[in-house]
Amino acid sequence: MSDMPPTAAALKHRPALGRGLNALFGDVAREGPIAGPGTPSAGLRLVPVSALSPHPQQPRRHFDDAALDELAASIGERGLIQPIVVRPMGTGFQIVAGERRWRAAQRAHIHEVPVIIRDFDDSQTLEIALVENIQRADLNAIEEAQAYARLILDYGHTQEALAKIVHKSRSHIANLMRLLDLPAAVQARVAEGVLSMGHARAMIGAADVERLAAEVIARGLSVRETERLARAAKPERRSSGGASRVAPDHDIVALERQLADLLGISVKIQHGARGGALTLGYSTLEQLDMICQRLSGERG
Repeated sequence: MSDMPPTAAALKHRPALGRGLNALFGDVAREGPIAGPGTPSAGLRLVPVSALSPHPQQPRRHFDDAALDELAASIGERGLIQPIVVRPMGTGFQIVAGERRWRAAQRAHIHEVPVIIRDFDDSQTLEIALVENIQRADLNAIEEAQAYARLILDYGHTQEALAKIVHKSRSHIANLMRLLDLPAAVQARVAEGVLSMGHARAMIGAADVERLAAEVIARGLSVRETERLARAAKPERRSSGGASRVAPDHDIVALERQLADLLGISVKIQHGARGGALTLGYSTLEQLDMICQRLSGERG
């Protein structure tokens, strides 16, 4: 795994994901009319719905049934207007972008769908799926965070490179990834939309986060109220002499936040007159591996 940003030459030969999916569709549209099922596996063509399969690492995990039914009704009446982006896989094709349209087409009992065929690798496939979902605002905060983490941990992307691909700030990506430090039960509530990203961020580092989340939901607290409750629930810091420090130093808090945004993990600093301790938190073995590689200077 490499922490180095992609070179200019490498970026030149990568799909221009930052331009958006419309550019991808436009490039393919110039190749010619839609071909039938017997044409070679390239460009734009019609294929049986049964020949497509979803990507197992698709960032989006939640599909609203009511919205799918509405889209299926539209497809049944007007057909599938926007093609599905796929890549060859075995004897069929794997969906790169457009799983929602594929699911709706099945509900509408459509037998063939237009697809754009591209020979993407695993990293490019995940990038395009992420870009499509972000552009359509289809991902919840946890799904988006998991996609960023997968691209960083599995494919060696940096936060800076991802920020350019998805047209987001690096701090946005870092803040989302910090949500993965929350317990799985709390992440599930964020994914369900019961808790907002603001609620979740306020609870990072608090004591007994699951109890805190349950209280926030039960009382219907705002983000600001959650922040106050989380500050009260955070454990007291102790200096090296053992004295309690209820109010943390603002410079230390700012440094913790800066390091957490840089690394994409939780960071705690305990500082006293004779020094202190720096604690890096992780929620998965993959994150631990990333920390070890960065500290040792290894490249994956």
